[in-house]
This record gives sequence, C-alpha cells and structure tokens, in this order.
Amino acid sequence: MKRFTTIIFSLVFVTAFSQKSTKIFTSDIDNFWMAYDSIQKTNDYSTKLDLIKRLYTDKATKGLKAFMNARDYNDSVYVKAIEKYPEFWNSVRPNTLTIKTKTKELEAGVARLKQLYPELKDAEMYFTIGGLNAGGTVSGNMVLVGAELATGIGSTEVSEFKDEWLKGMFANQSLDNIVSLNIHEYIHTQQNGNQNRVLNQAIKEGSCDLIAELVTNESAQRKYISYGMAHEAEIKARFKKEMFTGNLANWFYNGRQKGEEADLGYYVGYVISKMYYQNTKDKKQAIKDIIELNYSDNKAVDDFVDKSMFFKEKVGTLAKEYQNQLPYVVKIEPANGSEDVSADTKELRITFSQEMVPGKYSFNLSDKGKEYNPMTKIAGMENNNKTLLVLVGLKPNKEYEFVLTNKGFISKEGHLLKDEKLLIKFKTGNQ
Repeated sequence: MKRFTTIIFSLVFVTAFSQKSTKIFTSDIDNFWMAYDSIQKTNDYSTKLDLIKRLYTDKATKGLKAFMNARDYNDSVYVKAIEKYPEFWNSVRPNTLTIKTKTKELEAGVARLKQLYPELKDAEMYFTIGGLNAGGTVSGNMVLVGAELATGIGSTEVSEFKDEWLKGMFANQSLDNIVSLNIHEYIHTQQNGNQNRVLNQAIKEGSCDLIAELVTNESAQRKYISYGMAHEAEIKARFKKEMFTGNLANWFYNGRQKGEEADLGYYVGYVISKMYYQNTKDKKQAIKDIIELNYSDNKAVDDFVDKSMFFKEKVGTLAKEYQNQLPYVVKIEPANGSEDVSADTKELRITFSQEMVPGKYSFNLSDKGKEYNPMTKIAGMENNNKTLLVLVGLKPNKEYEFVLTNKGFISKEGHLLKDEKLLIKFKTGNQ
C-alpha cells in the first residue's frame, strides 16, 4: 500500500467473524499516552528517549512494528514530535481514546460488508500513534492506523503546524464517518495484484469508496469526489492523457502539492466502479467483480473499464492513441549495433522523434556491468532539444553497451518514451 496524503483510514472490529478472538488492537494508544505523560515530567532529552522506548516502542504490537518500519519512525521521531506540538497532542488525545467506544458501529458495518461480499477474508486492525506523516497503510492482512491523524477533526488544534497540509487535513474529518472510512481500508486488505498504471490505481482506490457507500447507504463524503463532480469533463480529459502512465504523483497522495485538486485519481476510480456496478444486473456479482479485480492484469482492468462505459471509446482504442503520442528514438550515431566504430570517437548522439525536456535523463548499466559502459559525461540537448549529446571514452577492439530507460526522458508534452528500455551497443575496431 502506497503512503497516504489524503487521510483514508479504517477501524476494523471483526468479532462478527470470530467469537474467540478480537481483531482490533488499541494497546499502542494506551502505551503512547502513558509514555507521553511520563515525558512531561522531565526536561532531559536522553531520559525522554528512554521513556518512549521503555513505555511505547518496546511494547509495540506487531502492527506498530510494521507501521514504524513502513514509515521510518523511531524513538527520536516521537520525542521530537511530542516536544514540538504540545497543544496538538493535548487537543487530539480525547479523540484517540474514543476508538474503543465505536466497536458496535464498526461491527455492524463489517457485518453488512460480509452480507454484500460473503467471501470477505479476516483482517487485523492496529490502532497506533504515529509520527504525523501518515494516517494509515496496509501490510498483508493488517490495517495500520496512525490515530493521531485518523481522529483529528475540525476543532483539533493545528496552530503549531507550519505544514499547510497538516493544518488543513482535519477540516473535513469527522468521527461520524468512521464506518465509511473503515470499509474503505478494509477492502484494501482484500484486493489482488499490484498496479503499474494510473488507471489501475484509480480503480483500486476509488472502488473502496464505492463499497463503503454501498455498506453505509450514504454518499461518500470526500473532497475529491465533490471537486471531481464539479469538474468532470476537464478531469476526464486530463485522465485520458495520463491513465496509461505510471506517474501516480499527479493523481494520488498529493495533498501537499495539489491543494483542492488533490487525489483526483480516487474520484475517477470511484465513478468507474460506480458505473460498473450500475451497469451490472447482478449486483452481488458486481461487488465480487469489483473487490476481486486483479490489478496486475491490465487486460482485466481494461475490460472492467469498458463494461463500466465510463469512456465513449474502448480502452484499447485510447491505448493506441496514447501510444501514437509517445516519443521514440529515431536515430543513434554511431548507429546502434555497429561493429567497427572508431576508437577516436568522442561523442554519441541520440535523436528523438519529439522535443524533449532538457535535464531529464535516465540510463542504466547493461547486464554486463560498468566495464562495458562508454559514457563519460552527458553534455546536454541540441537540435532544438531533440538530440542528446553524450560524451564517450573508447578503446580499440572493445564491446560497449548501456541501457536507455524511459523513467527520466520526458517529451515537451509530458510523455515518457515509448520503449521502456533500449539497449544501446556497439564495438570498436582496431583503431
């Protein structure tokens, strides 16, 4: 699960599935506040580190350990946050402690989800206190929540924050939304496959909002959904241009960068999933299809989108149009595969079909390693930014090769190279 900038969390209590074991864990919250209170009694930094370790991180649940590992939290991160934001911590504390009072609502929500999707697999929920940079993530069948962010609301004290994202993130949050937020994150523990395109990730995220809506019988209260509905045509046009790329940053987890236009990939995926549900006669099967969609299978995702009728065109048609817009390498000098290149050659030129963005380059060593790499310096672009000049140092009777990748090369229109990897190789002659 990638990191969240839009705060989407879940609160899971699955006693409905197992009367013998409780799958919600809140001891980390209790331990944190015990450490917090002890830390207030000393001004010695080393003592504070010892207290947070002995009373909190040494007692960490499996979930907190996973959360700390995922977000690089350590004892010093916690102590610094405690020292820096005292008013925030005092303000949010009562909210974090309300989690235990929500179990009946959560049980009812998960039970309803079980009715809609009988194949629902068990999951564990760990409520922790994090270091103020992630509200939640998923690891296997564990949902990991940073309660200090998940339970912040409009009245939470944020004046100490310099980070505008942190200042504004609680404005639209409410503890009343807890079931909806729970279902969203729970669905992530059920999903299959890893995305490699914006389109796949949009459905992976947005479908969770749809399922939460079906469970609660209430429209999803998300800023990106209300903004998306008000700018539907514009967003769809933009999405078409980027949905086959892996550039998630323009569409997800970008609250610090995009402001009110943040996380619009969630909105697109929500609408696609909702239209699929509406266009499928067997609603229970539709829910099963949505939850079990394999995000590693691009054809399956494309078929899903076609059945939703979100686009007028077939996804395959859009993909061909997209491919036709991509830049590609039209010429390499000396020619790629040459067998008798002069060892006196000092420059290699790579010419593209379109004007490229200067300074955006990406090369890798070939499988043969660095001793086969001829490059000494990337000199920059020429020919109206269509040709890249690379300086090389060559020896007689030697093979050279390296790999040009599309991860760095971007056209003026914002497209990556058509070829993901291009092996460039040649041999020098006797002189």
